[in-house]
Amino acid sequence: MTTSEGSTEEMEGSTIERYSKIKHGSWLDQFRHGSNPWMARYLYAILFLIANLLAWAVRDYGHSILKEMKRLKGCNGGEDCMGAEGVLRVSLGCSLFYFAMFLSTAGTSKLNDRRELWHSGWWSAKLFMNISLIVLPFLLPAEIISIYGQVAHFGAGVFLLIQLISIISFITWLNDFCHSEKYAVRCHVQMMLLATVAYVICILGIILMYIWYTPQPSCLLNIFFISWTLVLLQLMTSVSLHPKVNAGFLTPGFMGLYVVFLCWSAIRSEPAEEKCIRKAESPTGKGDWFTIISFVVAVLTIVIATFSTGIDSKCFQFKKDDAPEEDDVPYGYGFFHFVFATGAMYFAMLLIGWNPNHAMKKFTIDVGWTSTWVRVVNEWLAVCVYIWMLVAPIIWKSRQVATSNV
Repeated sequence: MTTSEGSTEEMEGSTIERYSKIKHGSWLDQFRHGSNPWMARYLYAILFLIANLLAWAVRDYGHSILKEMKRLKGCNGGEDCMGAEGVLRVSLGCSLFYFAMFLSTAGTSKLNDRRELWHSGWWSAKLFMNISLIVLPFLLPAEIISIYGQVAHFGAGVFLLIQLISIISFITWLNDFCHSEKYAVRCHVQMMLLATVAYVICILGIILMYIWYTPQPSCLLNIFFISWTLVLLQLMTSVSLHPKVNAGFLTPGFMGLYVVFLCWSAIRSEPAEEKCIRKAESPTGKGDWFTIISFVVAVLTIVIATFSTGIDSKCFQFKKDDAPEEDDVPYGYGFFHFVFATGAMYFAMLLIGWNPNHAMKKFTIDVGWTSTWVRVVNEWLAVCVYIWMLVAPIIWKSRQVATSNV
């Protein structure tokens, strides 16, 4: 063995040892020990949050700095850099940054890989790249931004699908964990309690939606949305309890929570002038504070949802390794950045209501009939995917038996 090979192995060993201490240490250890993949994911989330806030500022307050942007010829004297188009420009820059990171880190599997250093370090260079890519779209003509707006619709749909699969995978994992031989007896009471609480919240949520969002018998669309959600809840429960499936009450209960939440989000996305939905308005200004708080919570929810989905790359692996090695990366870097790239398109769609020609009021997010139907379709798709995940193993097993008999 040569001296260079020996020094390389020593460096790799020290790197793995340092990462092992960080991995098994406290949450603060991830920040005290410099650049590492656990710290890096939070910094990427912070950059994503800043991009969200910048897009919102351009949409709601961009016209106040219109005079300063007269020099940008690509923005038609600044007019095309504000409002919905300004949101798309910021989104394009943010998406380009994370897509570049995706291309440069995809396939990284070991902590001693050189690409791991690029993912976890070089923050000065990446900060410069991030700023440059966000500024670049403001120099592009409106035609290119319009094309990106169409692409962003598809990218946002991909993000919703990835998030949906991640949520269902987590619910399925939780159910399998509680039904395992090791925890089946110990978790039996907790499982029944969680399932009961989930169903109670679902039914309570449906009742409250009937009270709040169907004030008149003429609100047929809202009545349909809520009633169909109740039907879907019953359908998921029936399939889950079928003798051939036997998945129990826990997974349909948790999926019911997600489906009821999507129904509530869909109805809340209806325009403010809609008579069947009562927005929080108050002459004392409490309604304004409620709108601002709701907006802040919505933005934080977008960031948290993108972050949690990005680090859940294992739910998309066809071959799952139950015993990962010590030098394996803690999450898929390429998948992580791809989720953030599509998440950038998703937050753009929320800020413009999935329609660049739709005027959005200040501190509003995901409002409009397009937003409503996107949520509704997402709800129905969630139920279809969940039921398919329950039924698919039985269908494949029956086909294998039929093939073997032939």
